[in-house]
Amino acid sequence: MIFLRYESFRSYLKLYPVTVALIALNLIYFIIVAISGDPNSAYHAYQYGAFASHPDFDPYGLQEPWRYISSMFMHSGLEHLLYNMFSLLVFAPPMERLLKRFRYAMFYLLCGIAGNAMSAFVNVLQHDPETHIGVGASGAIYGVFGAFLYISLLRKSQLDESSRKTVYVILIFGVVYSFLVPQIDLWAHAGGALAGFLLYHIFDRIKTRKK
Repeated sequence: MIFLRYESFRSYLKLYPVTVALIALNLIYFIIVAISGDPNSAYHAYQYGAFASHPDFDPYGLQEPWRYISSMFMHSGLEHLLYNMFSLLVFAPPMERLLKRFRYAMFYLLCGIAGNAMSAFVNVLQHDPETHIGVGASGAIYGVFGAFLYISLLRKSQLDESSRKTVYVILIFGVVYSFLVPQIDLWAHAGGALAGFLLYHIFDRIKTRKK
């Protein structure tokens, strides 16, 4: 089972520096936002970098594109933060080891961006008149799950059976939970997972050609 963490704290810091940096940035940003106001307030979140799109004025959030990234390090509450950081802590290290540090960092950011883009795109299709505000690392984290889904389906020899089953359970649970809880952005999760699946396919093809 590749998702079981046996490393000591010191070893974890040394082996997975990008994941550690991502967790640290999320925690620091949450503390800053929480100290300065209510992290559950949409207006407060917007002031501190939440992703925002409006179907009439800025349907894809391109007027302030930096929000595609800043929103990935924000969370709407402590429960939201802890759930995502636990997911990063447990499931991201094997992906960092597979992709190596720089490629993994780019992969993570691109999946988060894709999640926000998918969410904005669906809001435009649905003609939602309200401004869409989005925060959270979930899009990027689902990108990690999407990459593991690719491995589970198309590179089975790289994952043990228990790890493959874990990937399937997480994704099924994530979809069901996203439907049951209105505050969760299902399409950001879907966009991140799809991006992770496709990006890992590209990396896999490049790796195969080099052999």
